[in-house]
Amino acid sequence: GVGLALCQRLLEEDGRLHLCIACRNAQKSEDTRDLILATHPTAQVSTVEVDLGNLASVLRVARELRCRFQRLDFVYLNAGIMPNPHVNFKVLWHGLLTGRVLHMLTTAEGIMTQTDRLNGDGLQEVFATNLFGHFILVRQLESLLCGNEKPSRLIWTSSSNARESAFSLSDYQHAKGQESYSSSKYATDLTSVVLNRKFNEQGLYSSVVCPGLVMSNMTYRILPVFLWKLLMPIMLLIRFFAKTYTLTPYNGAEAHVWLFKQKPEHLDALAKYHSCTSGLGKNYVEARKIDVDEETAEKFYQKLLELEKQTLEKYSDLLD
Repeated sequence: GVGLALCQRLLEEDGRLHLCIACRNAQKSEDTRDLILATHPTAQVSTVEVDLGNLASVLRVARELRCRFQRLDFVYLNAGIMPNPHVNFKVLWHGLLTGRVLHMLTTAEGIMTQTDRLNGDGLQEVFATNLFGHFILVRQLESLLCGNEKPSRLIWTSSSNARESAFSLSDYQHAKGQESYSSSKYATDLTSVVLNRKFNEQGLYSSVVCPGLVMSNMTYRILPVFLWKLLMPIMLLIRFFAKTYTLTPYNGAEAHVWLFKQKPEHLDALAKYHSCTSGLGKNYVEARKIDVDEETAEKFYQKLLELEKQTLEKYSDLLD
């Protein structure tokens, strides 16, 4: 997916980078490393195993990273799940009749639902994997991210599906709704906004990106693969009107790579950077204002801190 394409593209920008790739299991880590080395045989690529939906796993990998590295220049927070996605074709048809279908096809608003569940830590699985695991990881790596000679960067993979209407402070894990993915991505936007306010003076900057509609393992779970292949000519046509139909992981990583080359102090902390591809296949980046209320963002951040305190009490043996 986007993660592998990002690694390959970063090495095209600077072959001296030391990449540390994080995957859910050791075999996937090694397979990914082999794919990267196949095209960049002299690259420095190491691996760690982490399941972002498992707090013990997150704490272990944070400890391992603190032992292995003195600083981290970039952390790309890209892990995500969308379990049991369902397309509401009735709503899609209504959008076609009312002229809103292009908006729906580019944001999935109202047409995508998921069935969530609790994980082993008693948290909603999508919230835990898409946001809270990343948040805990960042908190545990503050010593490697703050106070360095050069700024450090957090780059979160958000989505055009991140919508305020799917998020609620009173149910921020989205236990009662059916749009957990959208809620978790909106929560990602909120978190990034607050992190900039809290940590910019310590040399840590946060950005959010949207890779657009990318054909990846996650996308292929929404509809059968053969159906996607039948739809591909239509999607290539739609790209003349919807520039976020990036379609390939390489195109989807455009904003991630663009941010790698920017000075963070010159970026807009309230912008989301979208990977875009023109109808003729040209890649570019478009900045759009994040639709967030900063007071809501601060309240949500405090709730994250409270949840962190509650959930980490049982993992004292994994804390320094």
